[in-house]
Amino acid sequence: MISTWPDLRDLALSLDLPQVAEAVSWGNPNLKAHGKMWVWWSPYVDAGVFKGSIAEREMLREADPETFLHHPHYANHGLILVAAGRIDRDWATARLQRTWQDMAPKRWLRDWQAANP
Repeated sequence: MISTWPDLRDLALSLDLPQVAEAVSWGNPNLKAHGKMWVWWSPYVDAGVFKGSIAEREMLREADPETFLHHPHYANHGLILVAAGRIDRDWATARLQRTWQDMAPKRWLRDWQAANP
């Protein structure tokens, strides 16, 4: 299980996906993919923040409210908060890979996939 931002950052960087860079936004460290915020640690609650959809977040929260948290700051955004110490490495890996692909410009992604079957 992942418990800290350094652990989550290291997992994300270990995926060795191109177009990923460390950054600071609003005074907080994060990783950007394709120039957009990709994953970070919430400054409001001890949790990793992953991109997703509001519907998926609510489904996950209903299934496991101790793992998938709520904070009013994120209520109107498709972001999934996962409690520190409860972030499953396999879930995080799959989520990060899917989000990275979803964020990629389609033409760039098509060329990258052709070069990396």
